[in-house]
Amino acid sequence: QVQLVESGGGLVQAGGSLRLSCAASGRTWSSYTMGWFRQAPGKEREFVAAIGLSAASTYYADSVKGRFTISRDNAKNTVYLQMNSLSPEDTAVYYCAASAGWGKRQTYDYHYWGQGTQVTVSS
Repeated sequence: QVQLVESGGGLVQAGGSLRLSCAASGRTWSSYTMGWFRQAPGKEREFVAAIGLSAASTYYADSVKGRFTISRDNAKNTVYLQMNSLSPEDTAVYYCAASAGWGKRQTYDYHYWGQGTQVTVSS
């Protein structure tokens, strides 16, 4: 079992930055690919970014590439999402998730989920 708890969401103006954190627990959490997803009101949950076991490999949705950076600190049991140049289109609930596979972008490939943290970007 892996437990995930997100934090760091909030209200920010367009062009601003936020850093989300995902605290993980469970014996094997570091063996999972960790991802971030988001869900805006009335929309499906969508993939944002993911990072591999060693933190050397990452991949992103085209919509956030160059603005968002995912990282992980296995010693601190934490995954981060640094979000820069935020726009109102980034407003959503952001979820941390864990997958046993690599290269996965679909929600059904992620086995463990956090409760989400709200990010609101004002124009």
